Amino acid sequence: MIIITLQREKCIGCNYCAEFDPENFRMSKKDGKSVLLRSQEKKGFHTIKIPDETIYESADKAAKACPVKIISVKKI
Repeated sequence: MIIITLQREKCIGCNYCAEFDPENFRMSKKDGKSVLLRSQEKKGFHTIKIPDETIYESADKAAKACPVKIISVKKI
């Protein structure tokens, strides 16, 4: 199980997450910030749980590339 969390309000719109992990991230046309696809928002944190562990590498690259460190990826 992979858990990806995004603090969207702190996003600066650099687009790295969408480049490294297009399956889970897109850039919003409305405000230019990152969107974590299929996620649920709670208190400013957008979270998704994915049972497919093959996405871990691309999600981890997106998290490490983020200059403001607002993406976390956990393997449980």
